[in-house]
Order: sequence, then C-alpha cells, then structure tokens
Amino acid sequence: MSMQRLGRFESPNDRFRGQNETIDPVGGHIPGAMNRFFKDNLTAQGLFKSPKQLRDEFRSLLDTVTPEKIVSQCGSGVTACHNLLAMEIAGLRGGRLYPGSWSEWIADPARPRAT
Repeated sequence: MSMQRLGRFESPNDRFRGQNETIDPVGGHIPGAMNRFFKDNLTAQGLFKSPKQLRDEFRSLLDTVTPEKIVSQCGSGVTACHNLLAMEIAGLRGGRLYPGSWSEWIADPARPRAT
C-alpha cells in the first residue's frame, strides 16, 4: 500500500523547508511529505477547532488521500501525535505515526531529504 507522509508538524514552514533546524544536524523534510503546523488545529483560545472545521482543513490538505494512508511524522514523533488526534476529532480515522520521525530519518545519510 502506498503511504503519504504528513510531516514536520512541530513548527511553522521554515523548519519544514530546512531553514530553521533547531534540533537535528540537517534540516528539511522527508521527500513527498506535506506540512501542517500542529497549532493550526487550535482556535485562538488554544482549544481544538470544531470537528467540521478540522475535517474541512484536513480534506483540503489531503485531497484524495485517505486517512489510512497517512503516516504522521515531525521532528521526533511527539507533535505529530497532535495532528493524528485532530484527525480523529475530525472523524478521519486510521492515520499512523512514524515515531522516529525526522531525527531517525536523517540519521542515515543515504536517505534523501527535501527542502
């Protein structure tokens, strides 16, 4: 089954683009990954947005990719869980976590990276 990585959720776009890496020795993202900053799941008051609003936003990002084909990752696997929870709240169930995330991916210099 083909998987789509939904990644680098712990930061705004600059970290996804590899312009502001604060933890790992190399910045960027896994090729083919999409970005959704985890704070985009929240209202200005810091609460999760409504299920409908989350569903609409994720559907716009994912297009025709089904939730079961999503593998969420971030820098170390922690904030990627925030997006998986938001997807569950939105009724988009079945996404999975790549717990090693970018830190594990980039530890092997033979793996490609995108910026």
